[in-house]
Amino acid sequence: MSQYAKSAANTYELPHLEALEAESAHIFREVAATFEHPVLLFSGGKDSVVMLHLAAKAFWPAPLPFPVLHIDTGHNFDEVIAYRDETVRRLGLRLVVERVQDDIDAGRVVEQTGPRASRNRLQTTTLLRGIKEGGFDAVFGGARRDEEKARAKERVFSFRDEYGQWEPRNQRPELWNLYNGRHRPGEHIRVFPLSNWTELDIWSYIAAEDIALPPLYYAHRRPIVQRDGMLLAHTRFLQLLDGEQPYEATVRFRTVGDATCTGCVQSDAATPADVVAEVAAARITERGATRADDRISEAGMEDRKREGYF
Repeated sequence: MSQYAKSAANTYELPHLEALEAESAHIFREVAATFEHPVLLFSGGKDSVVMLHLAAKAFWPAPLPFPVLHIDTGHNFDEVIAYRDETVRRLGLRLVVERVQDDIDAGRVVEQTGPRASRNRLQTTTLLRGIKEGGFDAVFGGARRDEEKARAKERVFSFRDEYGQWEPRNQRPELWNLYNGRHRPGEHIRVFPLSNWTELDIWSYIAAEDIALPPLYYAHRRPIVQRDGMLLAHTRFLQLLDGEQPYEATVRFRTVGDATCTGCVQSDAATPADVVAEVAAARITERGATRADDRISEAGMEDRKREGYF
């Protein structure tokens, strides 16, 4: 019996997870039935892992009817890339990788320099190029409304114009969970099956379904640097500022992105149950606490989403 058949028989400790799972499955099937070329964004982060798990259950025992797409900044955590490749192999997925480095080399984007430089914002150009070259008309993303203010404005079906840009005032109503995916050639829809999930829901589901994650999400020892009120992993991608001294601590990551701007938190949570308890007590969202790129301004994420960011 497959892991999806086994997990389908689970009795969840939190009954509302069943409703969330059913809603997500409906969204996946609706897209598969009404779009020609969907694709699922898969970074190896916890939300994309849960999204992939839900998609696999929604179509089981058939294989996933669309490929997965990774926007590779070139500054990824090694553990995440290893997890991505193992997951693709284990599930027999069709993986498409679009690299930010290709856009830098082609002169389509200019890389920042210096110790505070990040490639995170450059992903937008790479994402839009990948969508256009792949001919994808629906793109599944793992964003949730509880993450921050701009994402709280998103519909489940988020319309994007021919330039891949997002305009909050042009979004369509979704009464009674009815979704309008109509679009002209060149336009596409971003689809967010986890919109109504919270971070606590995600971790409760990971625990209930026994979903494997990259080890970064659990307590481990590693060299870190304290910068701007955050703890950053001291990797080969991080340039030190004058006076910064790396030191070892027991930490875990609440979210995983570009290694140059993704912070960690001190934690002893070594199991999903430990993390559930920790998240239940948290008062700051994971992006607000650990993503330096979201601290640029109050409207930083919304500005990036208008440009085409996911």
